[in-house]
Amino acid sequence: MNDDDLMNIKSKTMRRFALSTLKDFGMGKRVAEEKILEECGHLIQVFESKPFNTSCPTNNATSNVISSIVFGSRFEYDDPQFRGLVSRITENIKISGSAGIQVSLMFHLSNLVNNFPSCNLVNNLPTWYIIYQVDLTQKLKETLNPQICRGLIDCFLIQKQKDEDSCVKDTHFTEENLLYTVSNLFGAGTDTTAATLRWGLLLMAKYPQIQDQVQEELTRVVGSREVHVEDRKNLPYTDAVIHEIQRLGSIAPIAVPHKTSRDVTLHGYFIKKGTTVIPLLTSVLYDESEWESPHTFNPSHFLDKEGRFIKRDAFLPFSAGRRVCLGESLARMEVFLFFTSLLQRFRFIPPPGVSEDDLDLTPAVGFTSPPSPHELCAISRQ
Repeated sequence: MNDDDLMNIKSKTMRRFALSTLKDFGMGKRVAEEKILEECGHLIQVFESKPFNTSCPTNNATSNVISSIVFGSRFEYDDPQFRGLVSRITENIKISGSAGIQVSLMFHLSNLVNNFPSCNLVNNLPTWYIIYQVDLTQKLKETLNPQICRGLIDCFLIQKQKDEDSCVKDTHFTEENLLYTVSNLFGAGTDTTAATLRWGLLLMAKYPQIQDQVQEELTRVVGSREVHVEDRKNLPYTDAVIHEIQRLGSIAPIAVPHKTSRDVTLHGYFIKKGTTVIPLLTSVLYDESEWESPHTFNPSHFLDKEGRFIKRDAFLPFSAGRRVCLGESLARMEVFLFFTSLLQRFRFIPPPGVSEDDLDLTPAVGFTSPPSPHELCAISRQ
């Protein structure tokens, strides 16, 4: 068995573990909804009428949701360790999406990577992150109770101990794999969901008439009570707006690398088995043959003539196939609950001296595509 086969087995094992554990901790279920709604309450307290940058509070909120699943508890927004963790995750993702790093990784040009000024940052950020995780993991180890799983790390440590007690050879439940698994979950669970939420608030401020329709539907269907996931089916316009935010924002324009499982011919091009391919999701989300106005914000892409929500096959923000984003159901729940809870309580407008037309929809450069830095005002509706 070669190194690629071993790596593939390890990847599949860790993916299965992460997916099953996320499900155990309520991904897509009521328990996860309760965690998100709790975090909505904390996020709402941060928003004020004065101009503010949406990046920090949304990153904190989405990171805390994954924290509650991974560590078994959330952090206060002013916790210095937590703030450092979130800022470094965000910076690392931004740097890893730079043109030089992407080209070098695509073509395995290690020498080229080392010549880029950002290389040291890319190398140092994960190191700091792992040191932080080791500290947190050690605290969980010291208080571990095999009868009670507080979070994903507990589940991993318990399985690791079982393998050691049973003298399992070649176990994948190692310290290194634990750190990489947690790193991947934090990176994916923080940045993409926060970026989607930031796009949503920015687009609401830029298109106030659409914000009006969302808030009218929320008031009519939900009123002043807490929004729940089950309300989605009765909020077709709001659901269409959220889907259009994800489509136009194209938060993850490039999917993770795949390898072809067999020889295949695609559009006249022969691709040999084992070839690394990188799907460009934006090409589907902006496909002119699939969308009536692919480059404009148009919620009617997801509505029929009677105003009912419709699914679209070309809507693939979470990729597709066996390696579709394993946190899709959690991300969909987060975006819906955060977005509707905020729109229930606030009206989002540009800061003083800035018009709707002045709001820039140019995405920032990074591995993901968040909006460029901007400020908004949140005006209470209550």
